[in-house]
Amino acid sequence: MNRQQLIDQIRLKKTFLCVGLDTDINKIPTHLLNQPNPVLAFNKQIIDATHDLCIAYKINTAFYECRGIKGWQTMIDTLNYIPKNIFTIADAKRGDIGNTATMYAQAFFDKQASGMSFDAVTVAPYMGADSVKPFLAFANKWTILLALTSNESGKNFQLIKNEDGFLYQQVITQANQWATAEQLMYVVGATRGQAFEAIRKIAPHHFLLVPGVGEQGGSLADVCKYGLNADCGLIVNSSRGIIYAGADENFANAARNEALKIQQQMERELGRIFD
Repeated sequence: MNRQQLIDQIRLKKTFLCVGLDTDINKIPTHLLNQPNPVLAFNKQIIDATHDLCIAYKINTAFYECRGIKGWQTMIDTLNYIPKNIFTIADAKRGDIGNTATMYAQAFFDKQASGMSFDAVTVAPYMGADSVKPFLAFANKWTILLALTSNESGKNFQLIKNEDGFLYQQVITQANQWATAEQLMYVVGATRGQAFEAIRKIAPHHFLLVPGVGEQGGSLADVCKYGLNADCGLIVNSSRGIIYAGADENFANAARNEALKIQQQMERELGRIFD
């Protein structure tokens, strides 16, 4: 999915919601444990209930990798179940150099090699250009670079400041030289509020993947106030607040209700920038 197609989906669905499939077998409704693959059964019902209210799904790969071969297959099967007109993100946070980075990219982008072809993958920039450019080498794919994250200890490094500004600002400025807004996005946590205003000065056109709304306490209103651009420019993720909204056999309906609440807020926000 290219940039214009992503914008078209946002306009069509009147939402910029991403549903995070951070599925923990220990948290899903117990009645699903009788299924041959409880996690896949859960994911399918969540997708069925929310696909018309979101423009993206984000699979946190750690929740699947930890379960070995079966987990990897569940990740593949989940990805294949997602409708083709929805943006897909592998939240893998990979970060290494040279051939290793190329192999990481191949794992999530090359369906012939791995069985998976996500639209995007999250990447850690700490090792510099050598750890990012191998992902950018894959045509028609997106790299989502960690910039200013929502976790409290992110400030240990990201908010280190010198004469060139905060470290996260320097990361964005440097990365802007490696690719355009047609291929590169940034992760910015919803809990960072007004920092979006500073980020928009150095990345006015890039899409921002925004975790931290809901369970982590981020404000959608603040994110939109400081982060929206003329094309929307935001993909706001909610994981636990949606997928674990219910714990009984009606969990999918509960998830839909939570997603609908967010979608309706987003529709109002989009009304300010779209005709």
